[in-house]
Amino acid sequence: MNQQHRDLIERDRKVTFHASTHLRDFAHGDAPGRVITGGKGIHIVDKDGREFIDGFAGLYCVNIGYGRTEVAEAIYQQALELSYYHTYVGHSNEPQIALSEKIIALAGPGMSKVYYGLGGSDANETQLKIVRYYNNVLGRPQKKKVISRQRGYHGSGLATGSLTGLKAFHDQFDLPLAGILHTEAPYYYHRAAEQEGMSEREFSQYCAQKLEEMILAEGPDTVAAFIGEPVLGTGGIVPPPEGYWEAIQAVLAKYDVLLIADEVVCGFGRIGADFGSHYYGIKPDLITVAKGLTSAYQPLSGVIVGDRVWSVLEQGTGQYGPIGHGWTYSGHALGCAAALANLAIIEREGLTQNAAETGAYLQQQMQAAFGEHPIVGNVRGVGMLAALEFSVDPARRAHFDAAHKVGARIAAAALDENLIARAMPQGDILGFAPPLVATRAEVDEIVARAERAVNKVTDQLVREGVVKAAMSVS
Repeated sequence: MNQQHRDLIERDRKVTFHASTHLRDFAHGDAPGRVITGGKGIHIVDKDGREFIDGFAGLYCVNIGYGRTEVAEAIYQQALELSYYHTYVGHSNEPQIALSEKIIALAGPGMSKVYYGLGGSDANETQLKIVRYYNNVLGRPQKKKVISRQRGYHGSGLATGSLTGLKAFHDQFDLPLAGILHTEAPYYYHRAAEQEGMSEREFSQYCAQKLEEMILAEGPDTVAAFIGEPVLGTGGIVPPPEGYWEAIQAVLAKYDVLLIADEVVCGFGRIGADFGSHYYGIKPDLITVAKGLTSAYQPLSGVIVGDRVWSVLEQGTGQYGPIGHGWTYSGHALGCAAALANLAIIEREGLTQNAAETGAYLQQQMQAAFGEHPIVGNVRGVGMLAALEFSVDPARRAHFDAAHKVGARIAAAALDENLIARAMPQGDILGFAPPLVATRAEVDEIVARAERAVNKVTDQLVREGVVKAAMSVS
């Protein structure tokens, strides 16, 4: 590392509170840092000039890849005309209007309006407020509970962190808040359902049964909404088992429970469809979007409100006056301009189709490389989402002892190969979500680097006596 890079990191250690970081270790120099200076396509570059394949598209978000000057130009041109004016009490700007039209057209029948924020967390905060308002207007003040899922990810705030079903987002924060519940995750491999004699469809029915039992135990007149990602993201990159969304939606309809589809990861092409809801036949009342909306070239999120809910919101303001909800930067002109340029690239370059086709190739190559690997228990994914789950004994689906930090070690070994892949929480899981511009040749390189990383750690585990010597792959 050059001296200039080291100096920047030392300055950073003194003044910055970093997300998802061991604060003490970083502040005192015991955890590494890196300053990123640029990128092109699926690659990023640090201050030393070291180039990495970003196999996770930032945080699932840089769908169009890095260095797209046309997006920068769109932001610049809008800034010359109007950088900002608020969107309260009917004020608007041209890119917001055009973007709302575009989003509603992409979302398809049944969707009515778009409310904007800056990130997925604030968008899901808006969703919770809408759900409460909706039921108050309908004269159902007791119908307020929201059911999320174990291992779901919906944000890091107090309410949205409560929706998230991951231990690290609850512990020491006194979460979840009252009124937010968590039902069974649609995690077929993790539940070892095959060992229990369940098919995927039977496991989906089991998940629906557990949801119905929770609704009945709480009282259907108290349960307002259910929130779920079409594909579990940070909880392990887990596509739903066969028949899952069909079974879940039947329960929600039975008890008049609103469905919020959290499309922050899946939206705008990530799994080979405009929305994960389209891919899985989900008919939500409300949709949350962010990440791929701008490919992270500007912060922007959205809540897409369906016709059913919108009519009640109109009714409410007719009774109570202007709705008491607003963000200073809602509908920010620069964010909307970036989103329009981003969506134009996705459409013009056929990136959703590429996510379907090259994504299928990614799944094939991951299966070919790791399907029989001695420490890989599960290879899974859909479109441009993929994950490897590691096991000390794949035949028994036995987990490694957490003390061995296998997932984190493999992520670090991948970084040594100049590949960024993500160690996922609550398990030894390595996640992949490359930019949607990735080619087959780039997929081959991602898989080759990942294979070298997994083999390196496998050999270490053999030497440490954690796994049997027969598993050595060197």
